[in-house]
Amino acid sequence: MEDITEGVNNINIVDSHKKNRIQVSNTKKPLFFYVNLAKRYMQQHSEVELSALGMAIATVVTIAEILKNNGLAVEKKIMTSTVDIKDETRGRPIQKAKIEIVLGKTENFDELMAAAAEERDGADGEEQS
Repeated sequence: MEDITEGVNNINIVDSHKKNRIQVSNTKKPLFFYVNLAKRYMQQHSEVELSALGMAIATVVTIAEILKNNGLAVEKKIMTSTVDIKDETRGRPIQKAKIEIVLGKTENFDELMAAAAEERDGADGEEQS
């Protein structure tokens, strides 16, 4: 397991030059952490790239669908591939599926985000009074 983690960390080093990439794990953070992070990245960069290996692919697809169904994002590109990760316990490389989904802002992204912020602020105000 440590070897797989090491392989994933090596991938992070190679791809870390992209400032709008989120590498998703289905064990480290809850789903909506990634959904909210993707929203923030889209505000800053106008698009976000979601990336995952193996079992986390389903999580990336779910995040993309949530953003699309809420009218916040449109698909720009979907890429699939396999990557070799060195598994030293077996002494041979193992192949992992990889997906990368690039999402862009919709035309009304900023309006929807502003409306959501107003809704949040209004709810906070009601709780305090």
